[in-house]
Amino acid sequence: MIRVLLAEDQAMVRGALSALLNLESDIEVLGSAADGEAAWRDLQRLKPDVLVTDIEMPGLTGLELAQRIQRHELPMKVIIVTTFARPGFLRRALDAGVSGYLLKDAPAENLAEALRTVHRGGRAIDPQLALEAWSEADPLNDRERQVLRLAGEGQSANEIATQLNLSHGTVRNYLSEAIGKLGTANRIEAYRMARQKGWL
Repeated sequence: MIRVLLAEDQAMVRGALSALLNLESDIEVLGSAADGEAAWRDLQRLKPDVLVTDIEMPGLTGLELAQRIQRHELPMKVIIVTTFARPGFLRRALDAGVSGYLLKDAPAENLAEALRTVHRGGRAIDPQLALEAWSEADPLNDRERQVLRLAGEGQSANEIATQLNLSHGTVRNYLSEAIGKLGTANRIEAYRMARQKGWL
Protein backbone atom coordinates (compact mmCIF):
# COMPACT_ATOMS: atom_id res chain seq x y z
CA MET A 1 0.00 0.00 0.00
CA ILE A 2 1.07 3.57 -0.73
CA ARG A 3 0.30 5.56 2.42
CA VAL A 4 -0.60 9.18 1.66
CA LEU A 5 -1.13 12.39 3.63
CA LEU A 6 -2.99 15.26 1.95
CA ALA A 7 -2.32 18.95 2.66
CA GLU A 8 -4.79 21.33 0.98
CA ASP A 9 -6.50 24.40 2.42
CA GLN A 10 -9.65 24.20 0.27
CA ALA A 11 -12.05 21.74 1.93
CA MET A 12 -13.83 20.76 -1.29
CA VAL A 13 -10.58 20.00 -3.14
CA ARG A 14 -9.22 18.14 -0.10
CA GLY A 15 -12.36 15.99 0.08
CA ALA A 16 -12.34 15.29 -3.66
CA LEU A 17 -8.68 14.25 -3.66
CA SER A 18 -9.22 11.98 -0.66
CA ALA A 19 -12.29 10.32 -2.23
CA LEU A 20 -10.51 9.89 -5.56
CA LEU A 21 -7.41 8.29 -4.07
CA ASN A 22 -9.39 6.00 -1.75
CA LEU A 23 -10.93 4.39 -4.84
CA GLU A 24 -7.49 3.00 -5.70
CA SER A 25 -6.81 -0.45 -4.28
CA ASP A 26 -3.12 0.22 -3.64
CA ILE A 27 -3.44 3.71 -2.09
CA GLU A 28 -4.48 4.57 1.47
CA VAL A 29 -5.16 8.17 2.58
CA LEU A 30 -3.99 8.32 6.21
CA GLY A 31 -5.31 11.83 6.82
CA SER A 32 -5.66 15.35 5.47
CA ALA A 33 -4.59 18.74 6.78
CA ALA A 34 -5.99 22.19 6.01
CA ASP A 35 -2.75 24.13 6.59
CA GLY A 36 1.00 23.67 6.52
CA GLU A 37 1.63 23.53 10.27
CA ALA A 38 -1.07 20.87 10.76
CA ALA A 39 0.43 18.90 7.87
CA TRP A 40 3.88 19.09 9.49
CA ARG A 41 2.50 17.68 12.76
CA ASP A 42 0.51 14.97 10.94
CA LEU A 43 3.37 13.77 8.78
CA GLN A 44 5.62 13.33 11.83
CA ARG A 45 2.88 11.37 13.60
CA LEU A 46 1.49 9.32 10.69
CA LYS A 47 4.76 8.84 8.76
CA PRO A 48 3.21 8.58 5.26
CA ASP A 49 5.11 7.33 2.22
CA VAL A 50 4.03 10.37 0.20
CA LEU A 51 2.83 13.87 1.07
CA VAL A 52 0.50 15.39 -1.54
CA THR A 53 0.40 19.15 -0.96
CA ASP A 54 -0.75 22.41 -2.49
CA ILE A 55 1.71 25.34 -2.63
CA GLU A 56 -0.35 28.19 -1.19
CA MET A 57 -1.61 27.34 2.32
CA PRO A 58 -1.89 29.18 5.64
CA GLY A 59 1.07 28.72 7.99
CA LEU A 60 3.65 26.86 5.94
CA THR A 61 3.45 26.74 2.14
CA GLY A 62 3.85 23.43 0.33
CA LEU A 63 7.36 24.49 -0.72
CA GLU A 64 8.30 25.31 2.89
CA LEU A 65 6.94 21.90 3.98
CA ALA A 66 9.08 20.18 1.33
CA GLN A 67 12.14 22.16 2.47
CA ARG A 68 11.49 21.14 6.09
CA ILE A 69 11.13 17.47 5.12
CA GLN A 70 14.40 17.71 3.19
CA ARG A 71 16.19 19.50 6.05
CA HIS A 72 15.05 16.91 8.63
CA GLU A 73 15.84 14.07 6.19
CA LEU A 74 12.41 12.49 6.67
CA PRO A 75 11.95 9.33 4.56
CA MET A 76 8.95 10.43 2.50
CA LYS A 77 8.30 11.71 -1.01
CA VAL A 78 6.49 14.94 -1.84
CA ILE A 79 4.10 15.61 -4.73
CA ILE A 80 2.83 19.15 -5.28
CA VAL A 81 -0.61 19.57 -6.86
CA THR A 82 -1.23 23.21 -7.68
CA THR A 83 -2.84 25.75 -9.97
CA PHE A 84 0.53 27.52 -10.34
CA ALA A 85 1.88 26.67 -13.79
CA ARG A 86 4.95 28.81 -13.16
CA PRO A 87 8.47 27.62 -13.92
CA GLY A 88 9.90 29.45 -10.89
CA PHE A 89 7.74 27.42 -8.52
CA LEU A 90 8.82 24.17 -10.18
CA ARG A 91 12.50 25.07 -9.92
CA ARG A 92 12.14 25.86 -6.22
CA ALA A 93 10.14 22.66 -5.70
CA LEU A 94 12.87 20.56 -7.35
CA ASP A 95 15.52 22.32 -5.24
CA ALA A 96 13.47 21.31 -2.17
CA GLY A 97 13.58 17.65 -3.22
CA VAL A 98 10.00 17.38 -4.52
CA SER A 99 9.44 14.24 -6.63
CA GLY A 100 6.18 15.23 -8.32
CA TYR A 101 4.65 18.47 -9.61
CA LEU A 102 1.17 18.28 -11.14
CA LEU A 103 -1.33 20.94 -12.16
CA LYS A 104 -4.86 20.80 -10.78
CA ASP A 105 -6.35 20.91 -14.27
CA ALA A 106 -4.60 17.65 -15.23
CA PRO A 107 -6.77 14.51 -15.63
CA ALA A 108 -7.66 12.99 -12.25
CA GLU A 109 -6.07 9.61 -13.03
CA ASN A 110 -2.69 11.35 -13.40
CA LEU A 111 -2.42 11.77 -9.62
CA ALA A 112 -2.75 8.06 -8.79
CA GLU A 113 -0.24 7.23 -11.53
CA ALA A 114 2.12 9.93 -10.24
CA LEU A 115 1.88 8.46 -6.71
CA ARG A 116 2.87 5.04 -8.02
CA THR A 117 5.77 6.47 -10.05
CA VAL A 118 7.09 8.53 -7.14
CA HIS A 119 6.66 5.66 -4.66
CA ARG A 120 8.83 3.51 -6.95
CA GLY A 121 11.54 6.17 -6.84
CA GLY A 122 10.71 7.98 -10.07
CA ARG A 123 9.63 11.54 -10.84
CA ALA A 124 6.27 12.85 -12.06
CA ILE A 125 6.66 16.38 -13.43
CA ASP A 126 4.36 18.18 -15.87
CA PRO A 127 6.50 17.95 -19.06
CA GLN A 128 5.70 21.38 -20.53
CA LEU A 129 6.44 23.06 -17.24
CA ALA A 130 9.71 21.13 -16.92
CA LEU A 131 10.87 22.58 -20.25
CA GLU A 132 9.93 26.13 -19.27
CA ALA A 133 11.52 25.85 -15.82
CA TRP A 134 15.02 25.99 -17.25
CA SER A 135 14.40 28.89 -19.63
CA GLU A 136 14.75 31.70 -17.08
CA ALA A 137 16.76 31.62 -13.86
CA ASP A 138 15.53 33.15 -10.59
CA PRO A 139 17.88 36.08 -9.86
CA LEU A 140 16.80 36.55 -6.21
CA ASN A 141 18.52 35.05 -3.20
CA ASP A 142 16.51 33.71 -0.23
CA ARG A 143 16.77 36.88 1.87
CA GLU A 144 15.81 39.18 -1.03
CA ARG A 145 12.84 36.92 -1.73
CA GLN A 146 11.76 37.00 1.93
CA VAL A 147 12.03 40.80 2.22
CA LEU A 148 10.30 41.39 -1.12
CA ARG A 149 7.42 39.09 -0.17
CA LEU A 150 6.81 40.99 3.08
CA ALA A 151 7.06 44.35 1.30
CA GLY A 152 4.54 43.16 -1.30
CA GLU A 153 2.18 42.16 1.51
CA GLY A 154 2.20 45.80 2.64
CA GLN A 155 4.77 45.81 5.44
CA SER A 156 7.03 48.84 5.84
CA ALA A 157 10.84 48.57 5.92
CA ASN A 158 10.74 49.10 9.71
CA GLU A 159 8.16 46.32 10.20
CA ILE A 160 10.19 43.95 8.00
CA ALA A 161 13.37 44.83 9.93
CA THR A 162 11.65 44.02 13.25
CA GLN A 163 10.18 40.75 11.98
CA LEU A 164 13.45 39.48 10.48
CA ASN A 165 15.80 40.91 13.14
CA LEU A 166 17.58 43.08 10.58
CA SER A 167 18.48 46.76 10.57
CA HIS A 168 16.31 49.21 8.62
CA GLY A 169 19.26 49.92 6.29
CA THR A 170 19.82 46.23 5.57
CA VAL A 171 16.16 45.78 4.61
CA ARG A 172 16.39 48.79 2.26
CA ASN A 173 19.53 47.29 0.70
CA TYR A 174 17.80 43.93 0.08
CA LEU A 175 14.82 45.72 -1.49
CA SER A 176 17.11 47.83 -3.69
CA GLU A 177 19.00 44.72 -4.81
CA ALA A 178 15.77 42.91 -5.68
CA ILE A 179 14.39 45.92 -7.58
CA GLY A 180 17.69 46.28 -9.46
CA LYS A 181 17.92 42.59 -10.37
CA LEU A 182 14.35 42.56 -11.68
CA GLY A 183 14.76 45.86 -13.55
CA THR A 184 11.61 47.38 -12.04
CA ALA A 185 10.87 50.91 -10.82
CA ASN A 186 9.81 50.10 -7.25
CA ARG A 187 9.14 47.36 -4.71
CA ILE A 188 5.49 46.85 -5.76
CA GLU A 189 6.45 46.27 -9.41
CA ALA A 190 9.26 43.99 -8.27
CA TYR A 191 6.85 42.01 -6.07
CA ARG A 192 4.33 41.65 -8.92
CA MET A 193 6.96 40.49 -11.39
CA ALA A 194 8.49 38.00 -8.96
CA ARG A 195 5.03 36.60 -8.15
CA GLN A 196 4.17 36.27 -11.82
CA LYS A 197 7.42 34.39 -12.53
CA GLY A 198 6.89 32.10 -9.54
CA TRP A 199 9.98 33.35 -7.71
CA LEU A 200 8.11 34.26 -4.50
